[in-house]
Amino acid sequence: MIYLDNSATTKTDPDVLRSFQQVSTTFFANPSSIHSLGGQVEKLYTKARQQAAELLGVNQNEIIFTAGGTEGNNMAIKGAALEHQNRGRHIITTEIEHPSVYEACKGLEKLGFDITYLPVNEQGKISVDELKSAIGKDTILISVIHVNNEMGAIQPIKEIGDIAAKHPKLLFHVDDVQGLGKVPLDLRRNGVDLCTYSGHKIHGLKGTGILYVNKRTKIFPLFHGGNQERALRSGTENVAGAVAMVKALRLVKEKEKAEIDRLYSNRNYLQKALKNMDGVIVNTPEDAAPHIINFSVPGTKPEVIIHMLGEKDIFISTKSACSSKEKDESRILTACGFNKDIAISALRVSLSYETTKEEINEFLQALQNAIIQFKQVME
Repeated sequence: MIYLDNSATTKTDPDVLRSFQQVSTTFFANPSSIHSLGGQVEKLYTKARQQAAELLGVNQNEIIFTAGGTEGNNMAIKGAALEHQNRGRHIITTEIEHPSVYEACKGLEKLGFDITYLPVNEQGKISVDELKSAIGKDTILISVIHVNNEMGAIQPIKEIGDIAAKHPKLLFHVDDVQGLGKVPLDLRRNGVDLCTYSGHKIHGLKGTGILYVNKRTKIFPLFHGGNQERALRSGTENVAGAVAMVKALRLVKEKEKAEIDRLYSNRNYLQKALKNMDGVIVNTPEDAAPHIINFSVPGTKPEVIIHMLGEKDIFISTKSACSSKEKDESRILTACGFNKDIAISALRVSLSYETTKEEINEFLQALQNAIIQFKQVME
């Protein structure tokens, strides 16, 4: 099997799975229980939080363990909006956000919030000048994806953070689900107040994640109850999931340090080969993240190509997995200014640190055969 859909999810690392099983078996008590077993679990949970903070370069009380990217994004955006709505009801985001951000903002519009969706250029990047112009006296939040999940485009987070810092009452949220472990992001130096991470994108478990909440930042809790997680996320803590998340975070940070050059090399090799393939148009910019390539084969149906590759045990995707079953054109590519033929025929390949050049070559050959076969059938 050749798996090239790592932006949708990754294969769980065996070490991560072992850590989850060990904690689930041995440290199964509720960390809020006052007996000694509960105390042991609480200590383990505290240690996991400390380790996560060290790996991300932040304070341990700024780590909130979540169930993944969608929850983290909703907590950050809706929590910021509800907490600070008396100060203002204007939020700035972009036209190419992940559905969990885009739809959260659409939901807030129904509650009377004013949302500015910044346009992007063909490389999938916003204009910093347009961002500056969009900020008003009632702006309370900027929410921007670091690495776009379909295009791989990288937003100028440092410049955005510098702008946000000039407006002390304005919060800056970053969706770093796709960037974690591939494109470095220093939360402190980039002026980030809120940041979302997901475990299953870094060979961790589904249902695990982290929301970074700067200690000076206040958000309204979406869950009320026992006041766990700084009273921002009530509910019995998923200690085994938190330990597994930290294990995955540590492993991906190690891989990033040791193998990032090889990941870029594989991406560049694949991108060049696709550009030289007849009938293929590469949509991803040259300076994109090292693991995502978006390309189109105008005149073909992407779902047919995907099924043909699947018959060879090769797995790629179209759009974000959260919107891949929608049959219209890609919202992201349309926002970047691509025409409909390109937007409805787009495919996405997403690599991991485990992807080999041999697998890439086998995929390229299978793709070329699939395109030829499709065109022959259509003739």
